[in-house]
Amino acid sequence: MDGVLIGSVYGLAAMGLTLIWGVMNVVNLTHGAAIVAGMFALYLLTSGIDMPPYAALPLILVGGFLIGVALYWIAVHRMIGRPPLMILLSTFSVNLVVIGLGTAVWGTGLFNVAVALPGVTWRRYTFSGTHILAAVLTAIIAGSLYLFLYHTRLGKAVRAVANNREAAELVGIPTTRVLSLSFGLGVALAGAAGMLIATMFPFTVLSGDAYQLKSFVVTALGGLGNPAGALVGGVALGLVEGFAAQFMPVSWTLVIEFVLFVVVLIIFPRGVFAFKRS
Repeated sequence: MDGVLIGSVYGLAAMGLTLIWGVMNVVNLTHGAAIVAGMFALYLLTSGIDMPPYAALPLILVGGFLIGVALYWIAVHRMIGRPPLMILLSTFSVNLVVIGLGTAVWGTGLFNVAVALPGVTWRRYTFSGTHILAAVLTAIIAGSLYLFLYHTRLGKAVRAVANNREAAELVGIPTTRVLSLSFGLGVALAGAAGMLIATMFPFTVLSGDAYQLKSFVVTALGGLGNPAGALVGGVALGLVEGFAAQFMPVSWTLVIEFVLFVVVLIIFPRGVFAFKRS
């Protein structure tokens, strides 16, 4: 059960990654930096101005969106249509700059955001209140994204660009603006996931790499460009972690995850939970 709760947050992080891929066929290697930025944004807001932890979520979503739009115009826009390696190198360079600046300011020490929430006890099991609330907020964010994509004019434009950019341009959709919007949404989702992770676990400036790798595993499970599949894949990964922790040291968990990653790529190249997009 705890694996499901934590896995839902993994799914939220992967939704940001897979949304960007689905709309513009770009692998965003600033994803880990965006997750870390969400973690440290929460830390600064709670320690600097004593903001209640969960009240910071709207600010982090808005800030992540604005930063994502800026990153699109700085690192991605000029690379659209060029060889994929160019975009990989561009976003990876931005990732290194962000992590380098973070290391220079905060070092690589461990940080923690103290969140006190009562847990829920069922029989002999106790589930952390922070894990439960993180899963609930993830469900709300994911539901809001679904409503945006399927029940708003702008969301339908995003789906149209994802399906066929040239056709979308022919009917008058401003595709460049839609691409920047999508990149902003992807970074905002990653920042929100980082903020929720920071309420559950300690973190460092370098924590983003591990969660970025988990996001790739989840994306492989759910299917590239499939936000709904990413959420299901995140829950599946959380279940794998939960079961594995009962039988082996935690240090083996990452090995199991990447064995799973390779197996899924070989057997289910479109993803285990890939749903048909419409």
